[in-house]
Amino acid sequence: MRASAFSTWPDDGPTAVSFDLLGCRDQPWTARDALELLPENSGPRIEVLRGCVVVTPGGSVDRRAVQMELAHRIRTAARVAGWWAYASANVLSGDDLFVPDLVVLRWSGGGRRAVDVAGTVLLGEIAPVGLIDRPREYAAAGVPHFLRVDLRNRVPTIALYELFEGEYRPLAAAAAGTSFVMKKPFEFTIDPADLLGEEAPEEEPGAGE
Repeated sequence: MRASAFSTWPDDGPTAVSFDLLGCRDQPWTARDALELLPENSGPRIEVLRGCVVVTPGGSVDRRAVQMELAHRIRTAARVAGWWAYASANVLSGDDLFVPDLVVLRWSGGGRRAVDVAGTVLLGEIAPVGLIDRPREYAAAGVPHFLRVDLRNRVPTIALYELFEGEYRPLAAAAAGTSFVMKKPFEFTIDPADLLGEEAPEEEPGAGE
């Protein structure tokens, strides 16, 4: 049993913090190791799963834009219900470390470097989600709700799942041009098309010049 819904560690760790450790460490990684020994960054996701570090390159422009828009819109709805929403956060699950695209918490994560999975209400991901089977891992960690956004062909779709007997079952889904209506764990409505409010140019600016 976890003693606290949140976990943090001091930032005054080793003075020579470097990603070089990823190539020379010969023992299993833990979430605590990653947070203490690796530098913070705003690029690739650095996660830990069963002793291995999983590095996912930074997302596309569309992915980042949707992440920011979704977090902005959900933040307001979550606060009405008494929850706190963030566009990504370090989430601890035992020795594993996840960095979801969207995190909704029972308590404020302000001032924290990482939060415990026990404090999560909902975790969201924008597909594709890389090498980790996130629905399975989040379900195993007991995350009550999972939200998935798919950007295939730049036509956003949203699907919400609820944890039931150890697995996620669908609660709501909608594609661009229709209304996604969420009742649990808080009320939220959106046309998925609003998440991607700009058209892609027909060709790269400056091409052919």
